[in-house]
Amino acid sequence: MWFGTNIAPLPLVTGAMAVQVFHQSFWSAVLAVIVGQLAGGVFMALHSAQGPQLGIPQMIQSRAQFGTVGALVIVVVAAGMYIAFFASNIVLAGQSLHGLAPAVPTDGGIVLGALGSAFICLVGYRLIHGLNKLATVVLGVGVVAGLGVVVVNGLPGDFFTRGGFTFAGWLASVSLSALWQLAFAPYVSDYSRYLPATVPTARTFWATYWGSCLGSSLSFLAGTVVALAAPVEDAQAGFASAAGGFGPVLLGLFLFSVVNHNALNLYGASLSLITIWQTFRVGWTPRLAARVAVSGLVLAGAMAIALGMSRDFVANFVNLVNMLLIVLVPWTAINLIDFYLVHRGRYHLGDLFRADGGRYGRFNRVALSVYTLGILVQVPFVSTELYTGPLVARLGGADLSWLIGLAVTAPLYYLWARRSGTEQTATAPAGHPAPRPATAPGMPVAPGSPEAAAHGSGLPDPAGHTPAGQS
Repeated sequence: MWFGTNIAPLPLVTGAMAVQVFHQSFWSAVLAVIVGQLAGGVFMALHSAQGPQLGIPQMIQSRAQFGTVGALVIVVVAAGMYIAFFASNIVLAGQSLHGLAPAVPTDGGIVLGALGSAFICLVGYRLIHGLNKLATVVLGVGVVAGLGVVVVNGLPGDFFTRGGFTFAGWLASVSLSALWQLAFAPYVSDYSRYLPATVPTARTFWATYWGSCLGSSLSFLAGTVVALAAPVEDAQAGFASAAGGFGPVLLGLFLFSVVNHNALNLYGASLSLITIWQTFRVGWTPRLAARVAVSGLVLAGAMAIALGMSRDFVANFVNLVNMLLIVLVPWTAINLIDFYLVHRGRYHLGDLFRADGGRYGRFNRVALSVYTLGILVQVPFVSTELYTGPLVARLGGADLSWLIGLAVTAPLYYLWARRSGTEQTATAPAGHPAPRPATAPGMPVAPGSPEAAAHGSGLPDPAGHTPAGQS
């Protein structure tokens, strides 16, 4: 699933930024892409490995660290991320459609692309997975073939000598590449959770890791090649232009990829908003009308953002990913440390759906304090167009914020959580594993129960069954 999802215009555009924005040479950009993907992929895949063991959405699981109300901070961040990526993708969908049919304006293409994604999301799980299986083959072959055509058509004479190496630019390129993987952290366990609990953790980890890293690396490297072979700001259009007669095929594939992939963003954003509401209305199970209304709200907001950011897409997108990095890093550190080292995967899942949070409470001062500190320690090291920290100049302009955030947040949370006794008050009694929501095909699910919420607030299971009480 994650290979096909990552063969898309957005990672292509992001990969091109190593050359376009940070002025790296081909080999410097290639190294930055590989280092970033392999490093960021570790954290992403560790989140995926949680899914089969718990069987609940990632944002619900975050209540175990932050408390039922405290976790809303993370849910809001995740919802914002989903909406921002949805908006970014449909800008590219609009550009692809305009390239295929110039009579269709980019803004019109944005609206059509958004509606296509909404259709896939509403049809549900089976269609999403079916399209991703198709995308794995079709998009992978299409991008490789397109690169082959670009090379055969001839690369510029200065292809390997253009640009150069600066530590600040290279590290920024690594950060963009790593963030691409980190940004999938809230996604992956929402899909791996449908796997049987007996699936080995290592198997889930490696399947997600290599699928996502290989797919996104291919797109990032294609973006790097295109940025040097056809140096225009729009890497997607540059790829189509450099591929000659194969260009329209690439644009068609890109359009298919964006519309397909964006269904995940719409689903994630809608699920996050439903989770926020369920925090205050425990036992509420969203029916079809409520799910459609929430999805429509997300759709309208994302289209408004897309229409606004399309005028200066590259600059807006760089600022977006830099801001995401600051708020995602502390969360991923806390979540992974808590799951693997503090609680060791053993949680009382029923408490996560109680109004008072049960043993996890409404607020967890340890996690919230560490999360806040994890953001604050990054501020002096941030280097963006919107803000540059006071220590950046001493580091040659390099943005080390996310590395500082990881280095501080992970050990601080581990030590503070152990000192506060969190692992003893929240872990299931020895010899009694925490209950796991029923996610097996055909298993009856009571409306308003923890199991109903664990099903993803209305999303059908892998066999197409919908939780009871929902249409």
